[in-house]
Amino acid sequence: MSGLPPIRSITGPQPDTGRLAPLPRISMPGPRPFAPRISAFTRPFWQALTEGRFISARCAQCERISFPPRNLCRGCWSQELAWVDLAPQGTLYSFTRVHVAPGAFRSDTPYAIGIIDLQHGPRLMCRLVGEIETRHLDQSMQMLVLDYDDGPLFGARLAATAAV
Repeated sequence: MSGLPPIRSITGPQPDTGRLAPLPRISMPGPRPFAPRISAFTRPFWQALTEGRFISARCAQCERISFPPRNLCRGCWSQELAWVDLAPQGTLYSFTRVHVAPGAFRSDTPYAIGIIDLQHGPRLMCRLVGEIETRHLDQSMQMLVLDYDDGPLFGARLAATAAV
């Protein structure tokens, strides 16, 4: 498959721009602890994240959204896919606080990793920013860009802190 159709929004455009508002950004010192492997297929995802957008692949046949983006649908095995903007909100399903980590992440300990149910279906795991406690389960989360010196990663924080 040579490429996917242009990105379109599944969450509705912003009134003035025709696009979703850019994700909030947080500067992170140094390089990414474990840089992602970027393929020809996933390059649009990482480019969009650099631009402050959160996208993934949606199947044209069954409309299933896959995350992380894959070059075939996990539901019906179709390769007819389109890039779509994902709503940057979700709900905290679960989390853990890491105190003992692999070497690449050791200097970041302790840190929290959470499972987020995005507003439009996909469930994903990512780094959580800010204080997260058990009482925050089922709370609204905001996806964001973690800007490292060598490129972006995605993360999430409590939506109540998004305006801070």
